[in-house]
Amino acid sequence: MKKILTLIWQLTLITALCACNSNPDTNNPEITGNLSHVSQKNLKRYGIRSGIVHYKSIINGKVMGSTITGSGHEDLYFDNWGALELKKKEEKKITHMNIFGHKKTQVDASKSIDKLDNGKSYNVDFKNKIIYVRDDPAMSVMKNTKDADVEHAGKQMLEAMGGKQIGEEKVLGYLCSVWQIPGGKQWIYKGVPLKIQMTVMGITTTQEATSAKFNISVPSKYFELPDYPIEKMAGFGNIGMYDDSQSDDVSDMKNLRKMSYKEYVEVLKKNDPETFQQMSEEELKASYNLMQKMASQMGN
Repeated sequence: MKKILTLIWQLTLITALCACNSNPDTNNPEITGNLSHVSQKNLKRYGIRSGIVHYKSIINGKVMGSTITGSGHEDLYFDNWGALELKKKEEKKITHMNIFGHKKTQVDASKSIDKLDNGKSYNVDFKNKIIYVRDDPAMSVMKNTKDADVEHAGKQMLEAMGGKQIGEEKVLGYLCSVWQIPGGKQWIYKGVPLKIQMTVMGITTTQEATSAKFNISVPSKYFELPDYPIEKMAGFGNIGMYDDSQSDDVSDMKNLRKMSYKEYVEVLKKNDPETFQQMSEEELKASYNLMQKMASQMGN
C-alpha cells in the first residue's frame, strides 16, 4: 500500500511533464491521431522528435526558523519523441539556521543523472558509484490503462489532481500551455516543460529554460552513462524497497478505488507520517483525486 501511495506522488509530476502534450504538431498525423493502437515502445512522450534544453533553477524560502537559498542547472537531452532521454542536474542549497540564538550554516550540494530508454529508467548513484535500472513508473502505469491516448490520459490526471489550464504564454519564443496545479504552475510546450514553479512547505523552487533547440540531431554521447556497475531493481525503484514490495500493484489499485477520502488520510498518516505532515489539505485532496483517477484508468 505504501508503495502505491509513493507512486502517486512520483507520477504527479512525471505525468504532467511526459503525458500532457497540449500543443500537438498539426502537420504530423502520427501525433494528432489516436494513439490507442501504438505500442508502449512507440508511445510518443512528447510532440517533438528530439531536443536539447538547458535550465537554471532558483530556490528560496523559510521553514521552521531557517532560511534556505540555492541554485542549480539541468540539461535535458531527448530523441525518438522522448522514448530516449537523459537528464543531468546539479544543485547547491544553503540553509541558514538560528536555533535558540545559535546560528549555523549548512551547505548541501548534489548531482544526478537520470536516463529513460524505451520504458527502462536508469538512475546514477554517484555516492556508491552504481547505476540502478527499473521499469519507469509512468510508462508502466500508462501501459495498463484503458485509455492509451497519452495526451488525453495526461490531461485527465492533471485535472484529477486539481490542475487547470489557465492560459498560454511564451517561454524563449515557444507558446506554452500554462497549468495551475496544487502548489505551483507549469509551462509546457508540446509535452516538454520549459518553466516550473513549485512551493512546498514554504520553499519555492523556480526552474526555467535558458535555451531550447528542438527537432535537431542529438549526438549519442549525450546519452552515455558513467562506467558504473548496473543493478536491477524490482518494482518501481525505491518504492519496491518497502516491506510490502511483493504486493500486486493492480490488486492494490482495485482496493484503492474503494477507499474513501477519510480512509485514505488515515492510511497515509499511518504508513507515511513524514509525507503526511508536509502536505496541506489541498494537496491531500489532490493526491486522493489523482489516486482515484489512476485506479479507474487501471481498469479490471
